[in-house]
Amino acid sequence: MNNGIVTNWSENPPHPPFVTIGISLVCILALLIYTGLSPVMQQAMIEMGGMQPSSISALLGQNAASWWDVSALSLATSLFIHASWLHLLGNLAYLWVFGIKVEQRLGSVGISLIFLLGGAMANVIVALRLPQLGTPIIGASGAVSAVVGAYLGLFPGRRIGLFLPLGLYLQFARVPALLVIGSWFTLQLLYTVFGPIDGAVAWWTHVAGFALGLSFALIARALAQIRL
Repeated sequence: MNNGIVTNWSENPPHPPFVTIGISLVCILALLIYTGLSPVMQQAMIEMGGMQPSSISALLGQNAASWWDVSALSLATSLFIHASWLHLLGNLAYLWVFGIKVEQRLGSVGISLIFLLGGAMANVIVALRLPQLGTPIIGASGAVSAVVGAYLGLFPGRRIGLFLPLGLYLQFARVPALLVIGSWFTLQLLYTVFGPIDGAVAWWTHVAGFALGLSFALIARALAQIRL
């Protein structure tokens, strides 16, 4: 099944990762547009597309009928906006390492739900935890964290084939997924120290996204076992 969530848990369909490719292209296009703008317009793009925790927190404090506001769209649009190639390429590298297998296992709908809902809900949690923060939050870190969490839930004992630098040569090795995921968290936290994102924001984004993706995967596995 290519367009929906795969229900036969033994299947691993070899279809191209259309959603993973699509997400990557949208993020690259957004960054190309961003880099071509003047500093004033770049800031305007971040203000318009970024998620502002104080605004979302205020929105959530209103009646549920008022949640369908234009500002709520920033929960999703912020996932595709990056301000540097370092941040984007780091996210895309791990999206491809983990996202392709997740998409093959859960299908196009499954990976889309994990990326979009996981990333959006991670932003919501940031807004709830840091309701006074007025700085717009951008980047796919929360969404990619959800994908990484889903991978761990789907393939807890799997090893990942990587080329590791050994002097002047590259050595292929199969590394436990837990080790690769740990290195990803380290890189993300280093970026919070040296990058423009506040450490508390990044912490909640990564942890929330990871937990949401892991939960989605475990629920999907449980439902698949029931159907079997």
